[in-house]
Amino acid sequence: MKTNREEKINRLVQKELSELFLTETKKTKGVIVSVTHVRISPDLSVAHVYLSIFPSEKAHELLKNITDNVKTIRYDLGTRIGKQVRIIPELIFHLDDSLDYIDHIDELLKNA
Repeated sequence: MKTNREEKINRLVQKELSELFLTETKKTKGVIVSVTHVRISPDLSVAHVYLSIFPSEKAHELLKNITDNVKTIRYDLGTRIGKQVRIIPELIFHLDDSLDYIDHIDELLKNA
């Protein structure tokens, strides 16, 4: 069961990472990175961040680039939320492919 504090930290991390990715993806045209949801551990030390990347052909390449630069992203996040939390959580990024899954299901239903 999630506590109220966990929910607040989830929303805060999601909002701030979304703004970070928005400013960074403006530099690369044709790519959209959105943070779909964040799950933080009960001790608030690890955050699992789920990303939706458009176009999906570049998703794995971009996710690898993001995980390679996780220290920089965590530092930038820390400068934004450092006054609001005691510990800046470790970030673990995952690819959220739920939109691709929905498209696949739609295709299967149309062909059936």
